[in-house]
Amino acid sequence: MQRRILIVDDHDDLKTALTDVFTKLGYLVKSTESRDEAVKMDDAEDFDLVITDLDGDSAFQIGSSCEDDLSCLPHCEPDDKSRSIVRAFKVCATHFRRDNFSENELKHLFETVLNYKSEFIDKTDSMTNIREKIEFEFPSAISLMHSVLGYLTKRVEKVGIVDAESSNLFVALDEAFVNAIKHGNKFDANKIVKISAEVSPVEARFTIEDEGDGFDVAEIPDPTKPENLFKTSGRGVLFIHNIMDEVTYNERGNRLTMVKRKKSKD
Repeated sequence: MQRRILIVDDHDDLKTALTDVFTKLGYLVKSTESRDEAVKMDDAEDFDLVITDLDGDSAFQIGSSCEDDLSCLPHCEPDDKSRSIVRAFKVCATHFRRDNFSENELKHLFETVLNYKSEFIDKTDSMTNIREKIEFEFPSAISLMHSVLGYLTKRVEKVGIVDAESSNLFVALDEAFVNAIKHGNKFDANKIVKISAEVSPVEARFTIEDEGDGFDVAEIPDPTKPENLFKTSGRGVLFIHNIMDEVTYNERGNRLTMVKRKKSKD
């Protein structure tokens, strides 16, 4: 069965170009200009891939009800006239059909979207005074790591929060990404990984969530103690804590939130 792609784009930044690319590759592509139009579609939950790129009030449908939210669309948020400019970019493969599942196909779809957006849409001079929400939802696929995390670190660097290389930000995100797929979902392609980043001029807040059973972080051996120096378990958690300014887990232990703040200039 032909895979289906939905593109929700209010400024036609991605819509025309990606529609052309994916149609030529044999995908059935539909598009809308707003979140409201997507919600009203009878088959909105039947797309293998949903790409959302919205700016300003249209990003979260300010003042609208969230009762009919579709899982692959950005969530509504309350009105706040004092907040910075808002952008919502999301690539969602929650409903990517698992019959004849191909991790390489999914990887190619994500890379195509992110490469095009990085090259033609994301501009350094437009990143001042902005609040951006970036989200990815996809079946457990380790091969997506470099394209997804590479995109996130570049966005944080463009905002000016950190120098991506010297900060080791990619290392922390990589550790959390691998843990979610390997230890959380155990490489099960029927389980979903959710990655989100809220980027502003002052900080970047990352959340990585899997569908595994979770764990108690307090039970991980402290790798700094002499008796644990040659144990591999716990080192990833230590790396994350050393690199990030704030690290928290939910009670279940399957959702990790990490915050990297912009360093003040002395």
